[in-house]
Amino acid sequence: MPDYIDIHAHLNFEAFKDDRDQTIRRALDSNTWLINVGTQNETSKTAVDIALCHDKGVYAIIGLHPVHTSKSYHDEKELGEGGKEFTSRGELFDFEYYKKLASHSKVVAIGEVGLDFYHLDDESVQKQKDAFIKSIELANEVGKPLMLHLRNGQTVDGVPGRSAYKEAVELLKQYSKVKGNAHFFAGTWEEAQLFLDMGYTISFTGAITYPPKAGVPDYAEVIKKAPLDMIMTETDCPYVAPVPHRGKRNEPLYVQEVVKKIAEIRGEDFIKVREALVANAIRFFNLK
Repeated sequence: MPDYIDIHAHLNFEAFKDDRDQTIRRALDSNTWLINVGTQNETSKTAVDIALCHDKGVYAIIGLHPVHTSKSYHDEKELGEGGKEFTSRGELFDFEYYKKLASHSKVVAIGEVGLDFYHLDDESVQKQKDAFIKSIELANEVGKPLMLHLRNGQTVDGVPGRSAYKEAVELLKQYSKVKGNAHFFAGTWEEAQLFLDMGYTISFTGAITYPPKAGVPDYAEVIKKAPLDMIMTETDCPYVAPVPHRGKRNEPLYVQEVVKKIAEIRGEDFIKVREALVANAIRFFNLK
């Protein structure tokens, strides 16, 4: 059994192209398992390829991220530099392509899929919803859970933006026959309850180690109130490295800091919390 599981990493991204193997080895040597998550067809295939290179402790999730349903998205850490700028083509969800990838035993979920309202326009919302519904249907067909990316609209003059969490729940109730995990949860307790009440889990990143800031969700409230058997831990590396690594490139090894912070916030025994979080991930993803 591992001591830690990073359920949402992106070692399949360009940010790790020079030392991917070493980064994975650091995690495995510390008895930390990890799941690499795809964001479009290329990074999904890379996640599978990486998983197939390891007998144990490295898994994959495949799917189309909502921001990749439009052409405007660009992230050098994901897409690389020089000749690859703006390679987000506004990908159409290729059901058969992702179904084939999902057939690998090392693929443990469909994702990251969902809704991202942070940069909002009506055309992109409909594209996101169409791809999300198809992703849910794929998860239903292959019998694997969903890894959900949900990001609310921007708060303007103190007014909260459009809730991706609430709109996602409406679609999930209508279409989904499988469970899911709301990754990088950054919603309110009210929004968390919507998922918990459906039997869905939520997961937290190194962002919970940052000092509270106006306009940023109160992670502590959700972490204290959520049942321990319904939460998991992740890094979302290379992003949001936890304290004391904040500002550096994140990596799966640092998920340990997220576990420590959850135990601290909940005021519970560290070993108890650590073991529960591992058990949750093994159960949810049916890890072998």
